[in-house]
Order: sequence, then C-alpha cells, then structure tokens
Amino acid sequence: MKLVHYEDVKSEDVEQGSSKVKVRWLITKKTGADNFFMRLFEIEPEGFTPHHTHLWEHEIFILEGEGNIISEGKEIRFTAGDAIFIPSNEKHQFRNNSKKQVKMLCLIPNVE
Repeated sequence: MKLVHYEDVKSEDVEQGSSKVKVRWLITKKTGADNFFMRLFEIEPEGFTPHHTHLWEHEIFILEGEGNIISEGKEIRFTAGDAIFIPSNEKHQFRNNSKKQVKMLCLIPNVE
C-alpha cells in the first residue's frame, strides 16, 4: 500500500493547446499501479485543457469548481460532485469559465 497527500506530488504544467492547467500524477507505475493511473488536474479561472482525443477511455470526477466540457459538438456544464465518462476517441475539452479553480480527478488505464 502507498499513501500520498496530493500536495506532496509535484504539479506540472499541461502544455500543447492548454492554458492555466496543471497536473499531478498521483498514482502511476512508479507507485506500483500496473493497470490504472490517477491524475489530479487543477484548472485556473479562464483556463482550458487541449481539445483532443485518446485511444483509451477515461473517467473524471469533479472535486471543486465548475465549468464546461466540450465534446462531440456539445457544450455541457459540470459542477463539483459530477462524474464524467469519456469513451475512447471522443474529442473533448474542459473549460473553467468561473472565478474559482477547478480540481478534478482523472483516471486512465496504464498507457505506457
């Protein structure tokens, strides 16, 4: 077993088409996870993730804040407590158009 406080994990800037977004890789292969990784994204007000796709599905849980997710030509509002499933190859983007930071967990399969 491994326990880590999220603030003890270094945050990294997310680049390539994003703005004001940081990621913390909370659980990875280095932690001992063979199948799934857990990431914490922090999106500042007016920030956004890249508009992109993945070969894998992933699951999102909104811990704090609110904003919009753009997917397949639709824009849907999300708030703290929402769980979001994104199928593989679905183009998507998260936008924080509020005045507070968005914090969200993102779980993905081991893609290394």
